[in-house]
Amino acid sequence: MSKLLVVFGATGQQGGSVVEHVLGDPELSKIYRVRAVTRDPTKPAAKALQAKGAEVVKGDAEDPSSLLPALKGAHTVFVVTLQVIPENVPKFQEFLQGKAMADAAVAAGAEYLIFSTLPNVAAISSRKITNVEHFDLKAEVELYIRSLPIKSAFYVPGFFMQNFTTVFVPQPAGDGSFVIANAVTPQTLLPLIDTVADTGKFVAAILAAPDAFEGKYVRSAERLVSFEEAVKTISQVSGKKVQYAQIPESTLRQYLPPGIADEIVAMFIYYQDFGYFGQKTKDVVKEAAEVARGKLTTFEEFVEKNLPKFFPSA
Repeated sequence: MSKLLVVFGATGQQGGSVVEHVLGDPELSKIYRVRAVTRDPTKPAAKALQAKGAEVVKGDAEDPSSLLPALKGAHTVFVVTLQVIPENVPKFQEFLQGKAMADAAVAAGAEYLIFSTLPNVAAISSRKITNVEHFDLKAEVELYIRSLPIKSAFYVPGFFMQNFTTVFVPQPAGDGSFVIANAVTPQTLLPLIDTVADTGKFVAAILAAPDAFEGKYVRSAERLVSFEEAVKTISQVSGKKVQYAQIPESTLRQYLPPGIADEIVAMFIYYQDFGYFGQKTKDVVKEAAEVARGKLTTFEEFVEKNLPKFFPSA
């Protein structure tokens, strides 16, 4: 009999990628049947997963009573938490989300848990940077999961290529060119990953050999790209002039949502001063690409595929 893989956040970028990759993998689709958990099974993204062969059920980490039914019969569980942004909601709520899903997985008798975590910024920076809470809270959930009576492995996503089509989309400079601005140096390195297309390829490596990855990290990135290299690539693919501008931290904060502005600025300073994955970021990224099951999306390919999203105002 196939094992039941339960995927939380199944209509999001990471969870959706895991569901689609497992369903489309000739080997894994025979080993696992997939149950996709979402807060709203009626939305189009959920219906699309159902049409591809996933069982779709309702479940919400903010409603712990909904989790056990969603996990009934689970063998392996993929868990991702949602960054809490609203100012009237404590950010610690993200830890409670992860704890609730992990506790429910144990209570349901699941044998294996894969958690989408992030580097512990406070620890890596020797507490020089302590306010990148959406990284550190995931790291706290990870530590909690390691204390539970369940086998586990940890997926660590790199910097989403999608960020260049949302928060850091190129902005018109007023002379026909475009600019991407940030408070860090142009040489600051980002371990880029197409989270929609490629998250599933990394998690699939764990699913294919769970014993080999038990207790370990699977970090994801196609390669390291600096900001100056990123704008060069966008320019070459699009035919538009895109430049990088290093601006004061105070200026960057003005362009970010107030509830997370300080945290986002601190996050990029962390990337610049300590490396996304810490001191061994370059080695980690080199090893990461070798783990994935399948060819990874390059930044050039991502830009070409999503070109209209890079220049929505053009």
